[in-house]
Amino acid sequence: MAVTVFSTSIFRKLIMGLSGLFLITFLIVHVGINALVFLGNNGEKFLEAAHFMGTNPLMRTLEIGLVLGFLIHIIDGYYLTYINRKARPQGYFAVNAKVSSPWYSRSMAVLGSLLLIFLIIHAADFWIPNRYNQLTTGEELNLYEKMKLEFQSLPVVILYVLSCISLFWHLLHGFKSSFQSIGINHPKVNGFIEYLGLAFSVIVPFVFAIIPIAFHLGVI
Repeated sequence: MAVTVFSTSIFRKLIMGLSGLFLITFLIVHVGINALVFLGNNGEKFLEAAHFMGTNPLMRTLEIGLVLGFLIHIIDGYYLTYINRKARPQGYFAVNAKVSSPWYSRSMAVLGSLLLIFLIIHAADFWIPNRYNQLTTGEELNLYEKMKLEFQSLPVVILYVLSCISLFWHLLHGFKSSFQSIGINHPKVNGFIEYLGLAFSVIVPFVFAIIPIAFHLGVI
């Protein structure tokens, strides 16, 4: 019985929504910390925040939860895509899906896959080297200087900007969908959630994208 409950589409969507909201919270924290690079002083405030996130025991524990959150969201997303396509014939989907939903809501798996590739590259550029340096030397890397170095490369900047565009489309559907998946779906709040989701989908990717551009152009 338990296996049946945990494998139902409703349960999987609930997990997708909860993990999505958890990752939205992470994005708020992450973009807030990254935006500190604009305060000047060679990234002093940014480095202080990064040091706290990288050394505080509570933050390090939550970091494990973050990795699990990403894995759950990714695996559950692919699983839901699989069962949805299995349940709906391709011919019906091709004819009728465009009428009822925008293209980006039908392309969440593709957009998510692009973001997964970027996430792996991003982790390999910053998170993994920093954690490795902590384990081997007991010291953190200067992530501000590392960003300054990485974003001198135009292809890297383009990669980050394109990834932020993918994030925008992913959030545009995913933000509202996360609330609906946990049961928050009422005419009195749906409009507010939709506008909030639109603002979030624009602001967060824009801030993420403007950082590599600013470093590349020497603005910071």
